[in-house]
Amino acid sequence: MKKKKLAVIFGIALFVIIVVFAASVIKTDAYNRTVHQEVLTGSALFTEEEAKAKVVSIRAFPRSSTWSKAFDLDGHGQTEHNFQAFTYDFSVENDTADEVDDFTFKLTFSREVFLMSAWNGALELHQKQTGGEYVATVPDLREFHPGDYALDTVTFDGETLIRMKPGDYLVYLPSSGMNAMEIPIEPHEGTVPGIIMYVRIGEDISDSTLELEYTFHRLLKSEPLFWISLIALGFWAVALTIVVLTWLQIRKYNERHERDNEIIQESIETFTGFIDAKDPYTNGHSNRVAEYTKLIAREMGYEGEELDQIYYVALLHDCGKIGVPDNILGKPGRLTDEEFEVIKSHTVRGGAILNRFRSLPNVGEGAFYHHEKYDGSGYPEGRAGEDIPLIARMICVADSFDAMNSNRVYRKKLTKEDIIGEIEKNKGKQFDPRIADLFLGLIRDGRIQCGV
Repeated sequence: MKKKKLAVIFGIALFVIIVVFAASVIKTDAYNRTVHQEVLTGSALFTEEEAKAKVVSIRAFPRSSTWSKAFDLDGHGQTEHNFQAFTYDFSVENDTADEVDDFTFKLTFSREVFLMSAWNGALELHQKQTGGEYVATVPDLREFHPGDYALDTVTFDGETLIRMKPGDYLVYLPSSGMNAMEIPIEPHEGTVPGIIMYVRIGEDISDSTLELEYTFHRLLKSEPLFWISLIALGFWAVALTIVVLTWLQIRKYNERHERDNEIIQESIETFTGFIDAKDPYTNGHSNRVAEYTKLIAREMGYEGEELDQIYYVALLHDCGKIGVPDNILGKPGRLTDEEFEVIKSHTVRGGAILNRFRSLPNVGEGAFYHHEKYDGSGYPEGRAGEDIPLIARMICVADSFDAMNSNRVYRKKLTKEDIIGEIEKNKGKQFDPRIADLFLGLIRDGRIQCGV
């Protein structure tokens, strides 16, 4: 029963560990699927402090070296430089312990700009044109061929630029190739894609809107629930190992204990066989008394090793008869007072013999006191009631029953009704009333057969 309970406990614990581990996998997967967003506009686009407050941040800033050109947009012969080129670096920083698996950013223009170049990624361009919106993805703006697209472009000094009007926007798609390797972004690392664009002199893109979207690739080992399940599994495995080793040791001990018990039982039964063999009319008496006593003890709640010890004590109760002459033990007629004293001495002899048998606690009590009577009229000491050891009171009932239920040299065994009558009559006199009632219950239930 204990093994089944332990198996259930370990099974439930393993199930909980598996559930926690599964929860860590599900949680990690859900986290990796979540799309995170940041929206920046106005001065926040260029503020480093604003960026540092985010776990994943993007900041746009122009390089200091710029140049300008004259854009004759209206065909009026503009010669004075009216547009200035800015190289905008878009710094994307990952200040987490997780890898940024992918990111994109969308830049919506609030004023007219002209795109010249971009690197380390593709640009998905959205222009409002007559009839709706035109969308085109340019893999590398440095190798842009106008004839391949229907984009709104202008050419000045042999340089073709893409016109982006207010409300138009671009989506930056980072490259994962070996040359650029913009993604993934390792923990506490960053990447800096760049775009060159022209804006009117005196203006910039600070009032544009920048939207960053990104996803993480969190490793399972970064999820606390994973470590909780792993540590719990370690404890579970250690506990299981300890339980298994303990169980193996207990089983080994029990097997050795059973072998020892078998040796003890065989030795005692051999010894009691010598005693019973002295009188053919009482042959098997010791074994039967031991069995009856064991039944009584079980009814009283004894079990396991205690029950075995009670059986052995009862088995040895008549060992003192080894010193009684055969002619007295087997005498068919009435014993003289002297002969009866010799018979009575087997209790004292038995106690003395078993005094050296230390492997069974109180083993001598059964032999020495089993002829004491509950009312104090027994021998060898005339003890009464609870002053008589309990094991001796059990053996007293079992021993008397076997005598009544066996053929003796001087009489035949009694009927079942006579045996029950004798036990009833001697409750409180010869027998402990509680033990006598238990024994009568065993007879009436048919667990002990008796009578002719």
